[in-house]
Amino acid sequence: MSQFISVFDMLKIGVGPSSSHTLGPWRAAMAWVQKIRETNILGAIDTIEVHLYGSLSLTGKGHATDLAILLGLSEADPEYIPIEDVFIIVDRINTQEEIYFKGGNKIKFLKNSIVFNRGFLPFHSNGMTFKGFSNGKEISTETYYSIGGGFIVQENDHLEEEIEITKKNFPFPINRAIQLEEYCEKENLQISDIVLKNELELRSSDEIDFELNRIWETMLECMYIGCHTEGKLPGGLNVKRRAFDTQAKLIKDAVYSNPDEWISAIRSSEVKFREILKWVSCFALSVNEVNAALGRVVTAPTNGSAGVIPAVLMYYMVIENHDANFNHVKKFLLTAGEIGSIFKKNATISAAMGGCQAEIGVSSAMAAGALTELLGGTPAQCLSAAEIAMEHHLGLTCDPIAGLVQVPCIERNSMGAIKAIHAAEIALETDPKESLVHLDDVIDTMWETAKDMNKNYKETSEGGLAVTVRMVDC
Repeated sequence: MSQFISVFDMLKIGVGPSSSHTLGPWRAAMAWVQKIRETNILGAIDTIEVHLYGSLSLTGKGHATDLAILLGLSEADPEYIPIEDVFIIVDRINTQEEIYFKGGNKIKFLKNSIVFNRGFLPFHSNGMTFKGFSNGKEISTETYYSIGGGFIVQENDHLEEEIEITKKNFPFPINRAIQLEEYCEKENLQISDIVLKNELELRSSDEIDFELNRIWETMLECMYIGCHTEGKLPGGLNVKRRAFDTQAKLIKDAVYSNPDEWISAIRSSEVKFREILKWVSCFALSVNEVNAALGRVVTAPTNGSAGVIPAVLMYYMVIENHDANFNHVKKFLLTAGEIGSIFKKNATISAAMGGCQAEIGVSSAMAAGALTELLGGTPAQCLSAAEIAMEHHLGLTCDPIAGLVQVPCIERNSMGAIKAIHAAEIALETDPKESLVHLDDVIDTMWETAKDMNKNYKETSEGGLAVTVRMVDC
């Protein structure tokens, strides 16, 4: 049985800093409110408690999980909420100690209503339980899990969802990379063509184009904001934004007033090898600095790795092909999304389950495969590029200092983007038939590595740099 995961599931628009610790809990809170509405008990509930477990508890403060819960309970949509409203809503709840629901309902929500439990629930590292009370009696209890990339499930509903979606007759059901490669060879099509045919079973061509363009515009706007915002990031580490200074040195005296003019200005700038490295790093850093400041980003496939794919796509548009247009963006995003979905189906995209190899590693693989298609590579070479990128992220741990998605997370996006470009170039000069390692092999290896990895290195901030570098040193 084949599980279909849409490109729009892998590339979601949301608010930083974390897809698993911010966007997932936000969506879970919204799901719970919807459930108590449907069961007609919202009006009876007078008190709410939210219990966070495992990684959500251990690094929840640094990942703004508590803020996300408040916003989700308030029924604000992370995809569309004006960023300036985020802190307005949170401050109001903390001051008034009440949650405002759509329709006028208000429920008491004290400052200690979110409970951080260090223990882990058995199903997944990112567990949370929502409880509703009426006159002291518990009348609603629901447990959700944030499984990476903004995806949420309840313990027994993931199988039901899979069965329901596979009732659709997708022309090219894909679970493994080898299936995708065989489809491309048999149909004489590129990866993006195969993916598009599947997506057309769910949306019209115009809808697909509209949503993909919205994703790209969000990525571009994010890079633009990040490259034109200076200062320090919130959270207490006093991390200085670096994209601003780097971009200013590279762009020099160019004149522009919007993201599209900015692209033209970059295309006209000096692009020696060192400048190319700096631009790619700048693009990646800019996105994750916006992410760390609770800005709007695209999970690709997660918030913590959101900078890799836009940085590599921007590299193609401003360095490799000055005539690049939306058709190139479309192919890139379709290919990247499908590669990411294969990782999710066969391993994980959650750092709490697999370490940073599951985030930066997967995003680098997605970007490498997509870039290879745009550079004229065969489908087999695209998958080879994804394999090379992931192979050299195997074992990468997740050890954010103070639980913040800042150090080493922001720089890792820069490194992931550079590796993706390098992997694409290696793949383009390689005959895939001579390769000893297939993408499916490296995905299986990543999953086995994830299962063997000590939990201290899985987004708990109990190992690695998170322990070696103390807050007092910052």
